[in-house]
Amino acid sequence: MRTTTTGLLVLGVAGGLLSACSTLVEIYPPRHTAECEPATAQWPSKAGGQSARGVDPNGGVKADAAAWGDPAIIATCGWPALGPTDKECLDVDGIYWVVEPLSDGVRFTTYGREPAIEVLVPHAYAPEPLLLPAFGPAAKALPTNGRKCD
Repeated sequence: MRTTTTGLLVLGVAGGLLSACSTLVEIYPPRHTAECEPATAQWPSKAGGQSARGVDPNGGVKADAAAWGDPAIIATCGWPALGPTDKECLDVDGIYWVVEPLSDGVRFTTYGREPAIEVLVPHAYAPEPLLLPAFGPAAKALPTNGRKCD
């Protein structure tokens, strides 16, 4: 199941970065879920010093997604919570984030939150983990499932 999510996110990164020159950022997020509403109400007004941009969810479905800057930093909510993992995990202000390097940036996924938030950060904003505090309020709005980084 995680393989499918990863495949969609890689497409989301590619779509978001390739369409960064247009007005709206094309994304491939999960469908809207009511559990994300408290989190998305807390999306930051700026991320990495970049202002928010409009998003165009693939298929025009309502989605819990936002974007900032050019190239786009993309945040989505509604992903299945991660199970146990041996991937790098960071504790940023009490929020755990699993780190996955991508060819053109880094994917950060909340760990111990259900549903999960994923933040895609292009290498242009390196060091990428410095953007995570902006997403802390959104992540804290999601219920915990008891998992913590070791």
